[in-house]
Amino acid sequence: MNRPNSRGLVALMATSLALAACGSETTGESGSPSASSATASVNEPVAVTYEGGIHVLDGETLKVAHTVTLDGFNRINPAGNDTGVIVSTEAGFQVLDAAAGKLTDITYPGAKPGHVVLHGDRTVLFTDGTGEVHSFDPTGLADGKPTGRQYKTAQPHHGVAVELGDGTLVVTLGTEESRPGAIALDKDGKEIARSEECPGVHGEAVAQGEVVGLGCKDGVLLFKNGAFVKVKSDRAYGAVGTQVGSEASPVLLGDYKIDPDAEREFPEQFALIDTATNSLKVVPMPEGVSYSFRSLARGPKGEGLILGTDGKLHVIDPAAGTITNAWPVVAAWEEPMKWQEPRPALFVRGDTAYITEPAVKKVHRLDLTTGKLVGSVELPAVPNEISGTLSTH
Repeated sequence: MNRPNSRGLVALMATSLALAACGSETTGESGSPSASSATASVNEPVAVTYEGGIHVLDGETLKVAHTVTLDGFNRINPAGNDTGVIVSTEAGFQVLDAAAGKLTDITYPGAKPGHVVLHGDRTVLFTDGTGEVHSFDPTGLADGKPTGRQYKTAQPHHGVAVELGDGTLVVTLGTEESRPGAIALDKDGKEIARSEECPGVHGEAVAQGEVVGLGCKDGVLLFKNGAFVKVKSDRAYGAVGTQVGSEASPVLLGDYKIDPDAEREFPEQFALIDTATNSLKVVPMPEGVSYSFRSLARGPKGEGLILGTDGKLHVIDPAAGTITNAWPVVAAWEEPMKWQEPRPALFVRGDTAYITEPAVKKVHRLDLTTGKLVGSVELPAVPNEISGTLSTH
């Protein structure tokens, strides 16, 4: 999964980690504390950040089961198991036991915690401020901090890493000023491939057959069959930054930006990167519709999903390169200039999509097999990011 860097995060209080041990309180649907549910385990938790904490919802009923108080701007990603969510704070990565509604003492300290990547049986953390990479089997989180693989880049940068099934580690190259490409290391840490043909490298996704895609300002850099392959845009600046992949498809879904001078571009087209043919296709959104970096996901059959500013969830056939459905979910919206500010966000687990609607403090649940909304809840605070655990089914 691919996210912008953590520069500009609102500073946490120095006591935030101390609060983690005692700052968790359980709430009912209305937001009022409920002692009877304080030890209840949440069914398929969905985590939603707000300014000052995290709400944990029951994935089926959408009731607010727990509220975890945590000052500042916090980011969340799946930890890779059926109970955990990884929280990015000013102090580093910290594991939230979402099922129990409690922050654990499992931490990966470091300034500017960045991308969290799930692939196969590995969860990989990249800390921008230190260049440290931590890769581990998330099933081990149940027993404490897992013993995992560690790597440190030559220089800190806003980067990303992914570990493949054979132990190959693909990791970005860069400094604070420039990010030109990536290297691949074998399971013993020996460099086996390198490419510096990916200016502004950002974000990753993995397609069918363990092909890795890295976004560039001029297309995508693939790692396949032990080597890097460049897939160029059809213009000098055709930037891909956020991508999502699926084991069910050789095609990656990515954003596509065409204005190098924009303070913030609101893209009205997206990219489909065919990793089998090493080709990139640009597809327009409906006229006047754009999307944000929190808008992209994949469905259970590998279909592409984009939450548009028209309030609809657009369903994409990645092979044909066409939009096949557009399901109404939220009211029309505009993307804010600051990426940290709330806007409708999308999280998909199995055949269910969860969508936030900050304007009315709601979270909606949509059945991807029918395109129908099957539940909504109003939260006590404005939702920002949304994520969750892996499905137990």
